[in-house]
Amino acid sequence: MRAVVLSGPGDLKALQIKELLVPEPEPGQVLIAVKAFGINRSELHTRLGLAEGVTFPRVPGIEAAGVVAVCPGGEFAPGQQVVTMMGGMGRTFDGGYAEYTCVPVGQVIPFTSDLDWPTLGAVPEMLQTAYGALTDGLDVQAGQTLLIRGGTSSVGLAAAVLAKARGLTVVATTRTGAKIARLRAVGVDHVLIDDGEVARQVHDTLGGGVDAALELVGTPTLPDTLRATRRHGVVCFAGMLSNEWTVPDFYPIDYLPRSVRLTAYGGDATDLPADVLQGFLDDVAAGRASVPLGQVFPIERIRDAHSVMEADRATGKIVVLPRPLRWR
Repeated sequence: MRAVVLSGPGDLKALQIKELLVPEPEPGQVLIAVKAFGINRSELHTRLGLAEGVTFPRVPGIEAAGVVAVCPGGEFAPGQQVVTMMGGMGRTFDGGYAEYTCVPVGQVIPFTSDLDWPTLGAVPEMLQTAYGALTDGLDVQAGQTLLIRGGTSSVGLAAAVLAKARGLTVVATTRTGAKIARLRAVGVDHVLIDDGEVARQVHDTLGGGVDAALELVGTPTLPDTLRATRRHGVVCFAGMLSNEWTVPDFYPIDYLPRSVRLTAYGGDATDLPADVLQGFLDDVAAGRASVPLGQVFPIERIRDAHSVMEADRATGKIVVLPRPLRWR
């Protein structure tokens, strides 16, 4: 099989396409024929040597969508459509940047859909993070106001879609006016240009802070996001587009505005229930929801895909196809 291999941290040239043996699954594992896989900031961190617990050489990729090829334990039937994510994929064992990936049974989620593979490939990690952050991290409720800091990221766009479906008023940020239309297209009510002082804009726009805020940029913008949140409101830290995720010399009393609550979310495949995945895909097929799909690349252009992500030029989830679409 063809796979993208990292022999060690490096620039775009570190992403090498090589021929590897197809993995042989053991009981408790599933071999998936990968139809599409999404590109994530996590893999940029791995490529740059910023991720912890990674051993090389390694096939990166924290997610994949495809069909079951072999399942020795019989938990899934060959040909079953499935997605997989996290659980050490692309870090402690080879991940989804390949024509086949072998993963534990427990991190495989089945579904049935006639949506095309690029669309399906965009969903797994994006939906898991957005859904988990809104439910576990923020416990959002209909009628509330939500700020999404980093709104044009794939998770930010997915969170907006889910939040609007739940009856929230959504405020989202972008650093450039060129992406305003993308946010409007997924139903965002108020788009703010992120000039570093979003809190001021939020209070001017809404007459007060938001009920909930989803922080996807990272620790550089977190203090301002906290100030954009009302008394007894909640901020969930769930992303690090800035590649910065720690707060040096954190002193909570000085750092946190009085009565504003800070949580965090980092989920796994088990945090995305199969019925939530199936329901979302059904809503997309029926036109009740949308997948913020960005550019689609063949695996031969994996470096181009990473370049677009690294330069923050994506307008939605970047997806890569290991084989041509005619492969069924």
